[in-house]
Amino acid sequence: MTADLRVFVVEDDQLTASLHGEYVRRVPGFTLVGTAHTRREAVAALLPDGARAEPGSRPPADLVLLDMNLPDGHGLAICRMLRAAGAGIDVLAITAATELPVVREAIALGVVQYLIKPFGFAAFEEKLLAYAAFRSTLTAGAVDGGATQDAVDAALTRLRGARAPGAAVPPAADDGASRAVRTPSPLPKGLSETTLSQVAELLAGSTEALSATEVHTGTGISRVTARRYLEYLAAVGRVEKEARYGTPGRPEMGYRWHP
Repeated sequence: MTADLRVFVVEDDQLTASLHGEYVRRVPGFTLVGTAHTRREAVAALLPDGARAEPGSRPPADLVLLDMNLPDGHGLAICRMLRAAGAGIDVLAITAATELPVVREAIALGVVQYLIKPFGFAAFEEKLLAYAAFRSTLTAGAVDGGATQDAVDAALTRLRGARAPGAAVPPAADDGASRAVRTPSPLPKGLSETTLSQVAELLAGSTEALSATEVHTGTGISRVTARRYLEYLAAVGRVEKEARYGTPGRPEMGYRWHP
């Protein structure tokens, strides 16, 4: 039996890191082996001479899900350190950083995949499965410990998510509020699938962004509870947040369903 690929999450926001960890657990063939919220924690765990590394041991992870904007440094600094140390760890950038210089340097440093926030589970799963197919194809095509041209070409094709010749087209995913229930399980403490579906259906059926007060009115849950569900849906990429002006005082936050 093939061992699961080991994934390490580097994300400064604790809720988002937890959600990404739950996403990893939902994808067959992958195992979450650790989480770090700062550059310092990530370096200590991942570098061969890091504080939590064991001399002579294999890399502590196969793949790092790396946020670029960390409180004590940029994610690219971690990539540079991994490469300089010769750590055999691949990197999948999960970030809102879309500036071309950042993307170019990430590619130059060997980032194998780039996933831009916000996103849903389907996009996340697609990236991980493409990475798994890449590794499997490259290994299967090895001859006497080396890769053939055909194996390299096939592996890179899998990594980019392209279908092999003759492969079946995957069925189209359904849309609408039903996507909202494809969220990490279990949900954060205090949230329920039933209420989550109610909030998602209300948002999906509205042509306008809704505030926590309007969700409270539409579902009957308290305003504070409504905000918790809205923030959760925003964190997993199912809604987009936008400031709403026009009323006295602080601007109110609106939440628009992200199809």
